[in-house]
Amino acid sequence: MKPEIGQIYEGKITSITNFGAFVTLPDGPDGMVHISEVSDGFVKDIHDVLEVGQTVKVKVITIADNGKIALSIKKAQDKPQRPERKDFKPQGQRPGNGAPRGSKKPQEFKTAPPTQIITSDGIWEETVSSDPNFEDMMSKFKKSSQDRMSDLKRGNESRGYSRRGHGGGRK
Repeated sequence: MKPEIGQIYEGKITSITNFGAFVTLPDGPDGMVHISEVSDGFVKDIHDVLEVGQTVKVKVITIADNGKIALSIKKAQDKPQRPERKDFKPQGQRPGNGAPRGSKKPQEFKTAPPTQIITSDGIWEETVSSDPNFEDMMSKFKKSSQDRMSDLKRGNESRGYSRRGHGGGRK
């Protein structure tokens, strides 16, 4: 009997390697179950899951031109159905799905709570933004970044350090 792709057979494991197990199918042909096709979960050591002489159900995945047969144990098993979720909504009823592209409402930003920022003078400022847009956020970031960089430069110059390990500009 010649095995057919997609059919499920019962076979016996004849040998096991680090990368898979060889299974003898009914009427003699051998196939290989790769370690990734043994279980739905991660299999670190195939010897922990399978043993020589064990009978397993396998599904024929492919048959190569040279006669090599690829098998799968995990595809031969019936998968249990997931319990239905109570909060599940069909695709058309979920917000943002099922509607034609471009018909979404523009994204609304929530106003940020007041934040405190320390300035280069060491003074705390409290900022409240009712409509944070990108340009405002970017200008605030640039200003605070420039302030921090100038503080760092001033601090390094006063200590006499440079990036090259020489005195900070003193000759």
